[in-house]
Amino acid sequence: MTERKPIEYWLSDMDGVLVHEGRPVPGADEFVRRLSASGKPFLILTNNSIYTRRDLSARLSAIGLEVPPEAIWTSALAAARFLADQRPEGSAYVIGEAGLTTALHEAGYVLTDLDPDYVVLGETRTYSFSSITRAIRLIDRGARFVATNPDPIGPSLEGSLPATGAVAAMITKATGVEPYFVGKPNPLMMRSALNVVGGHSESTAMIGDRMDTDIVAGVEAGLETILVLTGVTRREQVERFPFRPSHVLASIADVIGMIDG
Repeated sequence: MTERKPIEYWLSDMDGVLVHEGRPVPGADEFVRRLSASGKPFLILTNNSIYTRRDLSARLSAIGLEVPPEAIWTSALAAARFLADQRPEGSAYVIGEAGLTTALHEAGYVLTDLDPDYVVLGETRTYSFSSITRAIRLIDRGARFVATNPDPIGPSLEGSLPATGAVAAMITKATGVEPYFVGKPNPLMMRSALNVVGGHSESTAMIGDRMDTDIVAGVEAGLETILVLTGVTRREQVERFPFRPSHVLASIADVIGMIDG
């Protein structure tokens, strides 16, 4: 691996890195405390577009992880920034929840089902056939198709749930139109996060638990990458991929020593 600059900016995935099945991963609380005390800018990233950053901050606080709202970056926020850059003060028909609708409102977008510029698909626990049908018809009439993330399933206490990627596939099958996915593994998510913290790729690290989203996005954005083994990817699976993380560690607890390194 080529020698890199010291890490001055930190990006970290949330689920599988700091949180697992609704509980903090051992060492996550100390990692967040040490990172906050270091004064180094950091962001917690998530492809989940359901919640606002304030909602997520409160949910993390309830399990002992004190992350301020401004240190959270979601695929909904990245999507809203992308749309505001592409078509300022545009309009969108949205399938999603407060995290996405709030982000788009704050970006100056009008939410409408009357000839919108975009159909924007995000995460929701209540996908309805009528809203999906409406999205299909609007795309057929020329609306551009954007989705927050390509994840096909999401977790729940009862088991897997269909997520944005699965619903997007259904809309694509009906329309023949592929969505533009903003969230990981699109490196756009990383670059937008870098812009928020004011970081530079050569001195920023990305921590994730998935080779196919977190790590590949970090690699493509030129970041130092740290794979932790508390989520989706197993150690024996790493060699299957054509790209490699900079580090493979057992958990977030093993990353703590790198903060002041």
